[in-house]
Amino acid sequence: MKKNVVFFEVQGGSDKGPDGYRRDTLPMVNALKERGWDAEVIFFELEKKDEIYNHVKENACSYVSRINPGNLKSESDYFAMLRQLCEDGIIGMPHPDAMIGYGAKDALAKLTDLSLVPTDTYAYYTMETFKETFPKSLVLNERVLKQNRGSTGEGIWRVQLIDELPEGTVEVPLTAKIKCTEAKDNHVETWELGTFIDFCEQYIVGENGMLIDMAFLPRIKEGEIRLFMLHNKPINVVHKKPADSEDAFSATLFSGAQYRYDSPEEWKDLVESFLAQLPDITSRLGNYDLPLIWTADFILDYDKNGNDTYILGEMNCSCVGFTSQLELANNVADEIIEIVEAKVGAQLI
Repeated sequence: MKKNVVFFEVQGGSDKGPDGYRRDTLPMVNALKERGWDAEVIFFELEKKDEIYNHVKENACSYVSRINPGNLKSESDYFAMLRQLCEDGIIGMPHPDAMIGYGAKDALAKLTDLSLVPTDTYAYYTMETFKETFPKSLVLNERVLKQNRGSTGEGIWRVQLIDELPEGTVEVPLTAKIKCTEAKDNHVETWELGTFIDFCEQYIVGENGMLIDMAFLPRIKEGEIRLFMLHNKPINVVHKKPADSEDAFSATLFSGAQYRYDSPEEWKDLVESFLAQLPDITSRLGNYDLPLIWTADFILDYDKNGNDTYILGEMNCSCVGFTSQLELANNVADEIIEIVEAKVGAQLI
């Protein structure tokens, strides 16, 4: 059995240290080497795609992707190479289609039959559907629109009606005034609904464009709860409390949110409920193996009996970092070895 793991990176980007690598990549490489395995970092370049593909196919047993797709010249070419490597028997961490399935915002719309996601959660892939449905969903309650691209809250908008609608209204008029707060920095803008809908076209057009439409959950003010997962194991919980101001709802550091790190045992109900539903999540997102390093973000809500419940707001698996806890590199190395040995063993049976 080959014992060489390739870590894919890409040149440039704000996630790199002074040496040009992600700060959490070399600790994983070194941890594998300490365990008697080989590991190397390859910087993906579109012009060298075939050369890289052949090298990994011939020399590696597995790859770990540490690339933010937004830093790539061509995301589709990178994913196509990873897909071919997986078909050739290289163990993908994650498989590119798992990366898409768990990382894309429309994963939420695929999970509405689970208790994790409200049933009035919609995915828009065309402007026609957005224009038809969003004015009707906005009648129900305040909404949050989330673009599929971007990061740190960019293109995530809380949308509120400014004036009350007449009783019995089933669709918000396009001339209605709305208050829009962007999660990037909690700044507020006032729009007419129709103009705002046109503005949002930028989020829907283009490769992997889409918008997710969810009900706004007021208990976000109590904090967003991020479950940090290593494959199928919860490692820690990050409690992210938005800044204490009237319009703040963003849980990003950039917007002034305060972070606290807890053990999974301190969030026992959330962890147990989420782990119990992992098989259902996996089946609805393509039946791919769980990503190696990934996160799931939750917001508190009340169920119909007034008890606490947790609503899934987002998952991420493309390049989740752990630079503030580099000692986790040892856990990651152990998990990689366990996954590879289990996969190889299953193939030999």
